[in-house]
Amino acid sequence: MTDIMKRKFIALEISGKNYMTWVLDAEIHLDAMGLGDAIKDKNKERYDNLKLVTLPQARYDWAHMRLQDFKSVSEYNSAMFRITSKLKLCGDTITDYDMLEKTFTTFHASNMVLQQQY
Repeated sequence: MTDIMKRKFIALEISGKNYMTWVLDAEIHLDAMGLGDAIKDKNKERYDNLKLVTLPQARYDWAHMRLQDFKSVSEYNSAMFRITSKLKLCGDTITDYDMLEKTFTTFHASNMVLQQQY
């Protein structure tokens, strides 16, 4: 428990770009200190509003994501985890099976042998 209390996290950006991750980090930190209820009610409305904006964009990105649109597999993997993290923060459930299925179904037609192998 002491390790959680010593955890440091990045500061909230002025633009609010990292708000959802900051809220989660702040809640973990305050819960570890026994002050978890200090911010939950005040930030819930802003979090819900931000979720209304983030969720549709993340769902759109997930639906239109294709492996061939990226220069490397690591770029695709990074984008996939970024999108799935947003979806999970907004309450959607994305499993490993969903991520694998998404990758396999976005293989180019000329790579069908690779899709069948994996």
